Amino acid sequence: MQILSPLRHIIAVSGNAINNGHALDSLRACCQCTFDRRLWDCAMGYDKNLIKNSTIGMPRLLEIMRALRDRDHGCPWDIEQNFATIAPYTIEEAYEVADAIEREAWDELRSELGDLLLQSVYHTQMATEAGLFTFDDVVNDISDKMVHRHPHVFGDESRDKSAEQQTIDWEKIKAAERAAKDRSGVLDDVAIGLPALMRAQKLQKRAARVGFDWPDIAMVMDKIIEESSELAAAQNSDDKDHIAEEFGDLLFVVVNLGRHLGIDAEEALRAANSKFTRRFRFIEDSLAAMGRSPSQSNLDGKSALGDSDVLHQVFRHNGTMHFDRSPRCCRR
Repeated sequence: MQILSPLRHIIAVSGNAINNGHALDSLRACCQCTFDRRLWDCAMGYDKNLIKNSTIGMPRLLEIMRALRDRDHGCPWDIEQNFATIAPYTIEEAYEVADAIEREAWDELRSELGDLLLQSVYHTQMATEAGLFTFDDVVNDISDKMVHRHPHVFGDESRDKSAEQQTIDWEKIKAAERAAKDRSGVLDDVAIGLPALMRAQKLQKRAARVGFDWPDIAMVMDKIIEESSELAAAQNSDDKDHIAEEFGDLLFVVVNLGRHLGIDAEEALRAANSKFTRRFRFIEDSLAAMGRSPSQSNLDGKSALGDSDVLHQVFRHNGTMHFDRSPRCCRR
């Protein structure tokens, strides 16, 4: 394919001239006579044979993205995108990967991982166009990083170190990397764009590694009570910003409690969301069997939080259902 490079260069330089109909016809004829249809495809900005080859793997995907972003012959929507407009899709695809894993939907996982990979290819293609870096640069960077961060595997260090010693070494390596990036602060490279719960836990974990932490769970529980009281006091005011601030403080401490308990706050809340969804769907299905919908019933919000056996008992009866504050008690 290197033989095609001069022609691509000529096309890129000639710009407007190549858009002239007669010049385009002449180029087509030249391509057909000299290097056949493949050269014409490349002159148009991409290699169709490569794109149609379903066995070649990564080079095919890179060529597809290059074709989609081609200014003259690509997809108008793809051409208009930039790093900022694609970033939300990147985040969404990462969550869809996590969702497929949580549901153990392995066929879906293969597809979702492909979608996430496409996001990396998309960003690197835009970076290549801007002269920032290439896909190979990205691959080499992460490869170098993995080798550097695992000297006990790829270097001369012993693999017999304890987990505690490896953690200490890891922190030293990370500190050196931050210093090289002019990010000497412990919290400097915790990404701002992370989901709030995840970022809170990472911030707390980083701070705890250098000794900034409550010594035991009891003190965290006391802090939760304190923050709850402050939120209760704030809600009596009309200062919405202050209420939001106190609510945020309470959430932050609850996340810290999860960390002390060895619980990932993001995963725990996802599990709670899934539980609520399952139970509410049960309510919907049970009502549908009665020819009704939730909007046609006087269901207290606590219904979806009750135990399944309680819900079964509730739906044995017709009419309006309501739950007491006790999760084991229900009444009509």
